[in-house]
Amino acid sequence: MGASLSRATFAEFLGTLYLVCTIIGSGIMGDTLSEDDGIALLGNTLATWGILFVLITVLGPVSGAHFNPVVSIAFFMKREIDVRTLAFYLPAQFGGGIVGAYVAHAMFMIRNGEFDGKDRDTDGEFFSEAVATLGLLMTIFGCIEAKADVAMGVGLFITAGYWFTSSTSFANPAVTVARSFTDTFASITPKSFQAYFLGQLVGLVVAVPLCEWMFKQQSPANALAALVRRAQVDAVVAEDSAPRTDAAKDKEPLTTPTS
Repeated sequence: MGASLSRATFAEFLGTLYLVCTIIGSGIMGDTLSEDDGIALLGNTLATWGILFVLITVLGPVSGAHFNPVVSIAFFMKREIDVRTLAFYLPAQFGGGIVGAYVAHAMFMIRNGEFDGKDRDTDGEFFSEAVATLGLLMTIFGCIEAKADVAMGVGLFITAGYWFTSSTSFANPAVTVARSFTDTFASITPKSFQAYFLGQLVGLVVAVPLCEWMFKQQSPANALAALVRRAQVDAVVAEDSAPRTDAAKDKEPLTTPTS
């Protein structure tokens, strides 16, 4: 990553701000222009797709364009960001999302912060968020491995997720919290957090080893080791058990490099 941590952290804050601002703002606009919830949701969907593509394209080179604690934790588990970066990213994402909710309300001159949004705590929401989070992480890591357009892949998956999941595919704890700061079309009540957070956690826990096994062709042991951020077990065992020649021993470093 070429950018400094301060620039990357600000990019995560700003990107999450714009993402939430778009989700809530387009929901307000759609609900204002049409009494049909289907049409309002369609407008909400298209705006979210558009902003995801733009934000990931523009801010990806700066921070990786996570805008999502689940995504940042997944990269941490895969040893692609360190704990210091994670510690800066998470507050920036939650804070950016909350500020984004206030910005959306300010543009439409609507008071927010009532915390009495839609009750989404139904039996299907937990499972829906697990499916959505798993699919989102598969999309990200699959696109990276295939050297495909991550911005387009993520935008299209979330667009589809608005319609094929009962939860409208939040798949993002920061967005979940931020959407409780509104009682408009895109809102959620804090009473629904438990189902959403648990579903997102399950999706994360399943997705990381699955993607390691499927896309990185890791063994099941190595894939599961990613959950505790361990190094590749099989590779270490194979290296330690392989016979060594005297020439190979002479070339060994005097100290063991740390990961």
